[in-house]
Amino acid sequence: MTPLDILIMAAGKGTRMKSRIPKVLQRLGGRALLRHVLDQAVHLQARSAIVITGHCATEVEAVTAGAASVGGGFDLKFVRQEPQLGTGHAVQ
Repeated sequence: MTPLDILIMAAGKGTRMKSRIPKVLQRLGGRALLRHVLDQAVHLQARSAIVITGHCATEVEAVTAGAASVGGGFDLKFVRQEPQLGTGHAVQ
C-alpha cells in the first residue's frame, strides 16, 4: 500500500454556526467532527497527519492529540495558521 499523508484543515472559526465552540469540535453522533476525521485517518492506515489549526488552536490541539493517541498509530503534527488568511494560505 502506498504511504498516505493527510492534511486536516482545522483552523476555521465557524462563525455561521453561531457557537462559541470551534467548528471542528462541534459534536455529531456524540463525537467531535474532528474525531470523525481522525478515525478515518486510522481506518486508512495513514502514515502521518498534519492538522492546521488557528481559531482556538490550543483547545483543538489538545482534543486532537488525545483522540489520536487512542489507537492512532500515525505521526501527528500541528501547524498554526497565523494570520488566518483563508484556505489557500493555510496549505502554502
